[in-house]
Amino acid sequence: MQPYELLTNEQVEQVHETALQILTQIGVKFGYPPALAVLKKGGAKVDGERVFFPARFVEKQIKKAPSVFRLYARNPAKDVIIGGDHIAFTPGYGAPFVTDLDSGRRKGTLQDFVNFVKLTAASTNQDICSGTVIEPNNVPHEIRHAQMLYTAIKYSDKCFMGSAMGELGARDSIRMASILFGSEAQLAEKPRLISILCSLSPLKYDDRMIGALMEYAKAGQPLLVTSLAIAGATGPATLAGNLALQTAEILAGIVLTQLVREGAPVIFSGSSSNTEMRSGALSIGSPEMAMNTAATAQMARFYHLPSRSGGAVCDAKAPDAQAAYESMMSLLMAQVSGVNFVLHSAGILESYNCMSYEKFIIDDEMCGILKRIKRGYEVNEDTLGLDVIKEAGPGGHFIDKDHTFEHFRTEFYQPQLSNRDDFESWQASGSPQSVEAAGKKYKEILKTYETPGLPADVNRDLQKYIEKMI
Repeated sequence: MQPYELLTNEQVEQVHETALQILTQIGVKFGYPPALAVLKKGGAKVDGERVFFPARFVEKQIKKAPSVFRLYARNPAKDVIIGGDHIAFTPGYGAPFVTDLDSGRRKGTLQDFVNFVKLTAASTNQDICSGTVIEPNNVPHEIRHAQMLYTAIKYSDKCFMGSAMGELGARDSIRMASILFGSEAQLAEKPRLISILCSLSPLKYDDRMIGALMEYAKAGQPLLVTSLAIAGATGPATLAGNLALQTAEILAGIVLTQLVREGAPVIFSGSSSNTEMRSGALSIGSPEMAMNTAATAQMARFYHLPSRSGGAVCDAKAPDAQAAYESMMSLLMAQVSGVNFVLHSAGILESYNCMSYEKFIIDDEMCGILKRIKRGYEVNEDTLGLDVIKEAGPGGHFIDKDHTFEHFRTEFYQPQLSNRDDFESWQASGSPQSVEAAGKKYKEILKTYETPGLPADVNRDLQKYIEKMI
C-alpha cells in the first residue's frame, strides 16, 4: 500500500536542513559524562555538557543503522519484523492508573499488569508486550522494573520491552533476558527486547535515559529513540518548527547509539504533539498529533530508518465516543502513513495517564480492522470474478456460489467485538453497548487464558535475580 505523505519532498528537505542547523549551531545538552566522552571521541564538538554535531558527521552515523531488523520472540512464530512495509502494535505504556466499569479509576497494581500482559498475549493484533503497560504501584520501586519484565516473560511468549529506568534498569533487563535466552553475545546476535528512551525537550538528554540508551546499544538491543516536543510549550508553536526540533533530538540520540555500537538497531520515534493552550496540558487526541505522526513516518523514510508514532491515543476520560474517534484518527494515520512501530495501540485514556480494560478490547478491534486494511486485496483473474459474475447474471445472487465459499473467510474481516446483528436480534440480546460488550470480552479472555510454559530452571533463576535486588 502506498503510504500517505503529508509533506512534499521539498518540505522534508527543509525540515532536515533545519534539524542539522539546530544540531550544528545550537547543540544538544547531554547530562551524562560517559556519553560526552563517546561523542567527543567520535567527532562531535563538546563544550561542557553542550554537544554540537557537524552535518556530515550526523549523516555518516545515521547511515550505519539498519533500515529493517527482526525482534526475536520466545515463540519463533511470534517474531516481529520492524521496518519496511511492516507494522507492529504495542499496547499502552506508562499509565499510573487503570479503570474498568466495575471498579472505576484506581492506581495500577501488579495484578493489573499481569492482566494486561495476558490480554496482549491472547490478542492476534498486538505484537509486542509493553514494558510498562501500567505502573504496578504495590511493587517496591527498587524492584518494580524487574518484576514487570519477569511478568512479561512468564505470562507471554511474545516479544517484550526492557526497562527505561537508567543504566541499572537496562542492565537488569539485559541480564534477565540472558537468563531466558542465553549469553549477552547471543542476545546481540538475535535481539530479544526493545526499549524506549526519550529526550527531554527542548534539546536535552538526562543521565537516566542516556545511561539506558548506551547499555542497550552496547548489548545490540533495539531502541526507540524518542522525542516528545510539545508545540507551544517545550517546542515551537508551529508544527514545522516542532517537527524540526523533534528531528534534531532524535538524530542526536541515534548518532550516540551508532558511536556506542555501529549498526545498533534503532527506530526513529516521534510522539510530539501540541499544548492545549487553555490549560497548558499536553493534548494527544488532537489532529496536530495525527499530522505529526504522518510527518514522522516521512522523516524516518527519508533517513531509511524504521518509524514509530501514533497509537490509539486520546484525551478522553472514559471509553466513550471521544475516545473512539480520537483513537481511530491516530491509529489510522499511523497505518496509512507507513509507521512501523505503533506504541500505545490499545487501552490508553487521559493523555497517557490511565489504562482502560474496556478500551483495550475496543482498540484491539480497531487494530484488527487496520491490519485488514493494510493487507489490501489481490487483483487477479480469480479475484476479479468474471466467471462467477457470468454465472450469477443480471438479477442473480452470489450467496450460494463456490467462489463465495472459497473466498469469504479470508476476504472479509471477522470482528471479535463489533455487533453486526439486525436491530431485533441486538435488542433481544439486551441491547448491549460496545463498552459493556468489551467488558464481558476481557473477562472471558482472562478467565480462559492459558499461560505458556516457562522452564522451571529459568523461572527459578529469574526469581532469584529479583530477590537479590531487595
